[in-house]
Amino acid sequence: MSVLAFHTQRLHDGRVAAACSLCDANQGKRNAMKAIELAAPGGLDRLQLVDLPAPAAPGAGEIQVRLHASSLNYHDLAIAAGRSATADGRIPMADGAGLVTAVGEGVTEFAVGDAVVSCFFPLWLSGKQVPSTFATVPGDGIDGFAREQVTMAATAFTHAPKGYTHEEAATLTTAGLTAWRALVVDGRIEAGQTVLVLGTGGVSIFALQLAKAMGAKVIATTSSAAKAERLRALGADTVINYRDQPEWGDAVLQATGGRGADIVVEVGGPGTLPQSIRACAPGGHIALIGVLTGFAGDVPTVELMRKQQTLKGLIVGSREQQQDLVRALDQLPLRPVIDSSYPLEKIADAFAHQISAQHFGKICLSW
Repeated sequence: MSVLAFHTQRLHDGRVAAACSLCDANQGKRNAMKAIELAAPGGLDRLQLVDLPAPAAPGAGEIQVRLHASSLNYHDLAIAAGRSATADGRIPMADGAGLVTAVGEGVTEFAVGDAVVSCFFPLWLSGKQVPSTFATVPGDGIDGFAREQVTMAATAFTHAPKGYTHEEAATLTTAGLTAWRALVVDGRIEAGQTVLVLGTGGVSIFALQLAKAMGAKVIATTSSAAKAERLRALGADTVINYRDQPEWGDAVLQATGGRGADIVVEVGGPGTLPQSIRACAPGGHIALIGVLTGFAGDVPTVELMRKQQTLKGLIVGSREQQQDLVRALDQLPLRPVIDSSYPLEKIADAFAHQISAQHFGKICLSW
């Protein structure tokens, strides 16, 4: 071989080797994904952005989803802050929305390119056999959706409402479905009834919007004059400042001519439940969905019994109920209220904003 031919061959081999190295690097990138992991025992300073292997291709009955958004809930905060224990290295977040990128054998409900949103209880498809633990909930008992990709059973998702952004769709898994079940499934709301919502968190805002869309009157509570104006702009008929009127149950009675609210969406727990019982009408329904003020407390059982009210606890809902919600949203002129959005790597900042209680509506992650 001539000297020229020798050097030409070396140059060619070098380019091939470099190309192969680049190919291997790109393949590695394709086989990896960004995710957030929570180191035990929890705490916002223990949320870490990591590289993880991308999920395997979907098997029979599974779909692969390229995730684009999540939204924050009190339950997610309890996990991230270490108030509720979970496994070391858990990927947080119960809500997830994105696009289907692959479908496994036998999947007919979804196709590549479909916009989907996750289910809070992936194994509770329908029926009255309700889950009583968080063992199967993403972000708690199993890894959640603070990651770029996931492969799961197709029944762990539903279609997203038509025209919704990924952020808007991500608000439905927990907050949207909770409000829907409180009003429609358990409360059996009727046009002309009065609904009481507490505060300006995601569930309360959803409940306000849904109730107005279904022809109900809405009374809302808040401690902020600025938030009161925003509640009125969303359609609240009456807004009560609970700092100015600590006995706000009586204020609700006064606003309703002494009758009270037909449905109360109770998010506070023991610190607000006595006032909710006072505010609720005889024969009315109280949906107990939150424990923001604690885990135990006194209940005025005599008043609850005398007024023959229904007090029912609930945790989100089933896949079938989420499908019903999505069908309703396809027809209703309703879009979720999003307070703010953070990139995935700023998840700790998003939770800090949630803790500040300055938000109005949902806080989202988007990537």
